[in-house]
Amino acid sequence: MDDFDHRSLGARLDLFHLEEDAPGMVFWHPRGYALYRVLEDYIRRHMRRLGYFEVRTPQLMPRSLWERSGHWQKFGQSMFSMTEAEERSMALKPMSCPCHVALFNKGQRSWRDLPLRYAEFGACHRNEASGALLGLLRTRSFEQDDAHVFCRPEDVAVEVSRFANLLSEVYSELGFSDYTVALSTRPAVRAGSEELWDWAEATLAEAADQCGLVYEIQPGEGAFYGPKLEFALRDWQQRSWQCGTIQLDCVLPERLGAAYVGPDGTEEAPLMIHHAVFGSLGRAIALLLERYGGALPFWLAPEQVAVTPVSRDVASYAGEVVDCLDQAGLRPVLYDRRATLARRIVAAHEAQVPVVAVLGRREAETRSVTLRERDGSQSTLPLSQLGQTLAARRS
Repeated sequence: MDDFDHRSLGARLDLFHLEEDAPGMVFWHPRGYALYRVLEDYIRRHMRRLGYFEVRTPQLMPRSLWERSGHWQKFGQSMFSMTEAEERSMALKPMSCPCHVALFNKGQRSWRDLPLRYAEFGACHRNEASGALLGLLRTRSFEQDDAHVFCRPEDVAVEVSRFANLLSEVYSELGFSDYTVALSTRPAVRAGSEELWDWAEATLAEAADQCGLVYEIQPGEGAFYGPKLEFALRDWQQRSWQCGTIQLDCVLPERLGAAYVGPDGTEEAPLMIHHAVFGSLGRAIALLLERYGGALPFWLAPEQVAVTPVSRDVASYAGEVVDCLDQAGLRPVLYDRRATLARRIVAAHEAQVPVVAVLGRREAETRSVTLRERDGSQSTLPLSQLGQTLAARRS
């Protein structure tokens, strides 16, 4: 594997590994899971700001639910079926949408409740062919930044715009400015009438046009329940990987009995918009590692500051510096192993820790910190300003 391949980077930076005994399943190491949580918390803050309610739904559901939704007929061969439980066949969920419909169905809904937005970091399992598995880019077990919006037809354009703006902001902040967009239209095997598909495709295309999205058409690549916009990023070999998606669904809510009381007092089935910014958190991490060659920006790095005392004489002060950084919401790591100072600094740089804080007797006496950057530059800050200064850093 090439040094820019995320699998090589993951091994070299001690982030994750995969095993033959668990094909397509990821073992996240402490540093890798720290990065995972940074990305998860980052998108969680965005979703909360935009009015999404975070939920959690079961991973194991009756096969009958997937048959009613249509997923079993479409994806049954790729689903992990389980043994009988209470005389029912069970299956691990490959996506969260039917579970979110179940949440919507709990209680009577009014048109005044809409749009209603749910978000979930849903653990999903899909029995991908072994030949298709590729590190974090394609796995059998993964977590989606899944979201569903229950709304009315007049809400669609606003919700698509909300998502497009969110995705553009997130991708820009992560350093992905060259993503591509495709509009995927009705597949050969699908649910819903032709008139419904005509409306859904035209509505989604019009919403995308209003957002200023430039997209190509992918005939026949839509979901079985509706058309979708797909947002793709490229890996280090310039291969395209779908990450973000937004899908307009006129089928599943009605199939699963979702309804709200309209302004005239009659029951209507809501529309359902499915979307994800990353699609798979593991895939997003793979592409980030390859984008930056492992040298992630300061705000994303799993360990941001390596606190490195020159000698044991300043061990107590090093502890103060770690506490100061931790209280500022940063992710420090103490490099106090029994090795020379030079060796510890080299180890921190090899681990791609963006900043090394060197602490000697002079720093302890003056209550300051000497910072060494990746590019070799140095600066000194008072301890009282350290946390605030670094917490404001993005690059």
